[in-house]
Amino acid sequence: MTAQNPVLAPSPGPRENRRAAGFTHWRRQRPFVGGILSAAGGVEMFFSGQLDIGNIHVQLGIEGLQSTLIPILLVLLGVLAIASPAQRVFYGVLTLAVGVYSLVGVNLGGFLIGMLLACTGGVLVVAWMGPRDTARRKRAA
Repeated sequence: MTAQNPVLAPSPGPRENRRAAGFTHWRRQRPFVGGILSAAGGVEMFFSGQLDIGNIHVQLGIEGLQSTLIPILLVLLGVLAIASPAQRVFYGVLTLAVGVYSLVGVNLGGFLIGMLLACTGGVLVVAWMGPRDTARRKRAA
């Protein structure tokens, strides 16, 4: 009998390789990282707006409406940037504007962490150039 090395995992089959390649192709067709960062900033802001410290409930805005709407809007903008990359500039600029406004409306922008995540995501969404067109380069050469 031969002993198998437990450290080495079996190589993935063709189905797993196709799935991974399919997801990688899908992810490269859209501003994925920027959308994820924008949504993560919204989630962080939401939880910082619902914070209780002893008997002190930390919320700013008109009875906490802004601390609920702004994070939901940021998550929605992040998802829309991923789902509809053709309008990425609009969603990115709106994400930047809402992220900067959250500094005033939501506990200093989720204690600055959420604002920085949302603004970084918005910049990445706006700056995303799309996939490289290898066929166009081949024709040019």
